[in-house]
Amino acid sequence: MLSAISIILLLIFLLLSVLHGYWGFGGKWAGDAVMPTKDNNIRPTMPGPLPTFAVAFSLLGFGLFVLAKSGWITIGLPAWVSQYGLWAIAGIFIIRAIGEFKYVGLFKKVKHTEFGKNDTKLYTPLCLAIGVLTIVLALHT
Repeated sequence: MLSAISIILLLIFLLLSVLHGYWGFGGKWAGDAVMPTKDNNIRPTMPGPLPTFAVAFSLLGFGLFVLAKSGWITIGLPAWVSQYGLWAIAGIFIIRAIGEFKYVGLFKKVKHTEFGKNDTKLYTPLCLAIGVLTIVLALHT
């Protein structure tokens, strides 16, 4: 079961990393639907390449870390990173799923925009699933 969770998390992180890399190189696909706005008439401001690539590399690192914690690869990491890394990853995605109470997450107020609808149907459940799967992995490694 842990191997399946590790592979699922790796595939999710790889897919998200590639998607952020695509946006970092200037890709436009789905760009209007991934940034929160007050209403659909406001064009979202996309972050520049540097923060977008930072997210892409972080997601790739999360996937590699999951593989390392599952014993599939070996990475020399400080003991504290090895001990608390999965909990940090889970925390990041659980906090994202809870949101900031206005545009993002379970308790958002602005739900009528394209982003709000996507967040309700896809982004928040995905973040919650990542968080829960990572907690399961952390409890068993």
